[in-house]
Amino acid sequence: MARFQQEALGLCITAAQGALSRAELDPSDVSHLTVVSCTGYAMPGVDIRLVHELGLSIGTQRVHIGHMGCGGAVPGLTVTADAAAARGRPGLLVCVELPSLHIQPPSPDLDQALIHALFSDAAVAAAVVPDGGGLEVIDSVAVTVRGSENLATLDVTDQGFRMGLSPEVPRLLEAHAPETADTLFERNGISAEDVTAWAVHPGGPVILDVVEESIGLPAGALEAGRTVLREHGNCSSATVMIVLEEVCRRHDLSSGDLVVLMAFSPGITLHAVLLRKS
Repeated sequence: MARFQQEALGLCITAAQGALSRAELDPSDVSHLTVVSCTGYAMPGVDIRLVHELGLSIGTQRVHIGHMGCGGAVPGLTVTADAAAARGRPGLLVCVELPSLHIQPPSPDLDQALIHALFSDAAVAAAVVPDGGGLEVIDSVAVTVRGSENLATLDVTDQGFRMGLSPEVPRLLEAHAPETADTLFERNGISAEDVTAWAVHPGGPVILDVVEESIGLPAGALEAGRTVLREHGNCSSATVMIVLEEVCRRHDLSSGDLVVLMAFSPGITLHAVLLRKS
């Protein structure tokens, strides 16, 4: 946890300054800060230190979202967007994850070897601006699968956090991804064919395969996620925002184009957000 405090703050500062610069915002413009992480804890945490280091106003309201794993960026984004819309002032979302701090001692458990080969570290940030010119948050949904609490875990041990990831997770996502997408589509009067691009959390290659096939997406629709997984690994909550950046890089989005952001939390909970290019 001490190492998390040392390393996470600098990564957050770099990511946040980049987001503010791209949005042409001064730190004093920010009304709300949301920090998402499940790999490090302290009180006071990174969120309040980030307020001081970035030069945000002492009146900046803060929310820390923890314990939500790889899907945490989605509730983080919706909370930040809701605050920005309610107050008419910009918000800032920062996700920081350092899973490499929790590599366990050597073990004959093959699952642990696979988990630590899959996960990596990252910090990302996004500015959420009322009436901004980027991607507008239109709607969000969440579907929680009952009885799946033990399929994705992060337990505290004497050697650090011990991750658990059951091979049953892809099967559950295959069963419930269509329901999640359909709920989002029905509420907004659209279909999968109306979506220009998909930013799906690459929990692993199989997860991308089952999501793509179960929703009936064309081959290659989730290539942005595969690229991020191949080049960066699974960075927990930060990953889906990196995928979204890759989607924007690959697609020349025009005004009105729709993008679906989808990620998954322990629980198992499937999160999806509908975004529209302004």
